Amino acid sequence: MKKSDLVAKIAEKADITKTDADAALVALAEVVSEGLKADEKIAIPGLGTFAVKERAARTGRNPHTGETIEIAAAKVPSFKVSKTLKDAMK
Repeated sequence: MKKSDLVAKIAEKADITKTDADAALVALAEVVSEGLKADEKIAIPGLGTFAVKERAARTGRNPHTGETIEIAAAKVPSFKVSKTLKDAMK
């Protein structure tokens, strides 16, 4: 589903204009992004939880040369699906 399709469905379900639905979707993305940057968990009932996970430093291998390289530790976003959504997929 493309963004335009998602915006249209949100507008239809919430009985709002597509412009308002687009603004709400953009605002949601910004809020989630800002929250993750601040190391917060963002829970959306019925959908899931966004969080930041720490990935430890590790040793990797350059596939072209076979050379061993060190991959730095990193913070990565993660998403855990809610039980409600999991059950809806059955």
